[in-house]
Amino acid sequence: MPEKIRKLKAKLRKAGFVFRPAKGSHTVWYDPLDPENDFTFCGHDGDDADKYQTRAVNAMLKRAKEKRQWNP
Repeated sequence: MPEKIRKLKAKLRKAGFVFRPAKGSHTVWYDPLDPENDFTFCGHDGDDADKYQTRAVNAMLKRAKEKRQWNP
């Protein structure tokens, strides 16, 4: 069973990502320490997440983790 969009957003929020609203049901989530690391969610919190959304969130979390471990 696919994850809900609200669960993916909770993972991002817990990792320190912030969001800004966009048109309609769209929200843009980004890492304040790496603004290029962003993703636009379409859909409401109760909707099932598509596979590409789950993959994108996992990639964002991985990138943020790697970025935070390496501080010159």
